[in-house]
Amino acid sequence: MYQRILVPTDGSELTGRAVATSVRLAKALGAEVHTLCVKEPFPYGAVAEMQPTPPQEFFDAQERSAARHVRAVIDACDAAGVTCRASTIEGMQPWEAIIDYAQKNGCDLIVMGSHGRSGLASLFLGSETDDVLKHTKLPVLVVH
Repeated sequence: MYQRILVPTDGSELTGRAVATSVRLAKALGAEVHTLCVKEPFPYGAVAEMQPTPPQEFFDAQERSAARHVRAVIDACDAAGVTCRASTIEGMQPWEAIIDYAQKNGCDLIVMGSHGRSGLASLFLGSETDDVLKHTKLPVLVVH
C-alpha cells in the first residue's frame, strides 16, 4: 500500500496529531516516514531594511527551530521502530515545497493536520493543508 509517508511539521499541536497518526500508520504498513519543515526565506527588499535581525541570525534561528521540529518526529519514529528521513528546506510557499518534496522523494501519502475550518473562516484564514489538497495528485490524509 503506502511505502513512504510524508508528514510536514511546524511543531504545532495540530501537527503533533498528524505525526502520531503517520507513525502509527507507517508501523502498521511497514512504511518509512519522511518529515519536512519549511523555513521562511529572509525578507529581502524594502522590508529587510526594517528587519531588526541580520540575515545570518535570521537563517540560524530558522534552522534551529526547523531542526527542533523534525527532531521531534525523528524521536517519535525511533520510539516506534519506524525509519524516518528528515529535511529542512527554505520555501516561499510551504505547500509548494511540500508537494515538490513528496514528488522528488517518491512519497505516496501526505499526512497533514487541519483545524477543519469552513465557510468564511477557511476563506480568510486558509491553510497549507487546503493548498496541498488543491494542488497535489497524491493522496492526503487530513487529521483533525
